[in-house]
Amino acid sequence: MREHESPLEEHGGKGYIAPMTGPETGGSSEARRKRLLFRAQRRGFKEVDIVFGTFAAAELETLDEAGLDQFEALLEAPDQEVYAWLRGHTPPSKPYDTPVLARMMALCSRKNPTWNV
Repeated sequence: MREHESPLEEHGGKGYIAPMTGPETGGSSEARRKRLLFRAQRRGFKEVDIVFGTFAAAELETLDEAGLDQFEALLEAPDQEVYAWLRGHTPPSKPYDTPVLARMMALCSRKNPTWNV
């Protein structure tokens, strides 16, 4: 993977929603963050929705563009795989093994965590 390339770009960009990162593509950084928060809370797998939603509410504002790309790529990953990674049952696949996923895994490993529901 090249520097500043998201895992989706590395695999041909097969996401169902194209990133909207700047005025040239119809979106701003703030709009992108709002869209990512919405998607994070509605993946369709309740346990993963809770983790993604909690992480997004707490961390999206602090992520740089590379972090947003990593988070967006994780939103495209299969639910069952992401759930196994977050629980520590399997190691993350290469393109998704990013600092953002590490932060999400740390969120899951907290003692007595609280979740946004």
